[in-house]
Amino acid sequence: MQSFTYKKTAGITALKASFTDFKYKKHAHQEYALGVTLKGIQHYYLDGNVQLSHENGVMFFNPEQVHDGMAYNREGLEYVMLYIDPALFLEAIQKKDIVSFEKPIIYNNHIKQQILKLSHAILTEENSARCNELFLHLTDCLVAQDVSSSMKMDSFIIKKAKEIIHSHVENVLKIEDICQELQMTTFQFIRFFKKHTGITPYQYFLNCKVERAKSIIEQTGDIYVAVAQCGYVDLAHLNKQFKCIFGTTAFEYLSFIHNR
Repeated sequence: MQSFTYKKTAGITALKASFTDFKYKKHAHQEYALGVTLKGIQHYYLDGNVQLSHENGVMFFNPEQVHDGMAYNREGLEYVMLYIDPALFLEAIQKKDIVSFEKPIIYNNHIKQQILKLSHAILTEENSARCNELFLHLTDCLVAQDVSSSMKMDSFIIKKAKEIIHSHVENVLKIEDICQELQMTTFQFIRFFKKHTGITPYQYFLNCKVERAKSIIEQTGDIYVAVAQCGYVDLAHLNKQFKCIFGTTAFEYLSFIHNR
């Protein structure tokens, strides 16, 4: 059994998910992600390390932090997540520089309750003003608990490589062109990129494509625009990639976000 429900309000996306045998493909989000395990045990690799979030565990994911995800056993898994744009998050905590969550999982009832209140408000489509209030309550709680620190910035090579990849998501990835720009051999670059990001350049490229497609779907409400602008062969191709990362097809995601 699989169930995924997405809603977006006031710039924050909420997800409620439950499944037994589904497994997320290794990926990373552009946003901060905060979640609570409601039932079962969430098993995932984060930056190459195994993490287990038991019931009531509060999970933190930093922007572009590579992870996968699955239920630990046949009892299945139920959880909620909040996906928050970095600029919005930094504005709320009154920080200018990107920060990171130091611990991937904590057990803190106050923070848990704030995440649950906000996710419930978004999923039940409460007034955006109410959602904004709850979001500030949550960020105030995070600041009070001092759960973040300064984020280590990408090296020049990684930053430049990501910029090139982001600017060409609608095309076929040409590793040779990036290597020429960075004056590295193909194998040097692939090894260097994976060592510093946790995924290969091609995996990062596919992740960028599907993240861009999601953004276009949210903005335009048209999945075929996403197919065209992100260089997918057809809708079936997009749906396959989309489900590996978000648990739903692009069409299902559209129906959640735009209430169709």
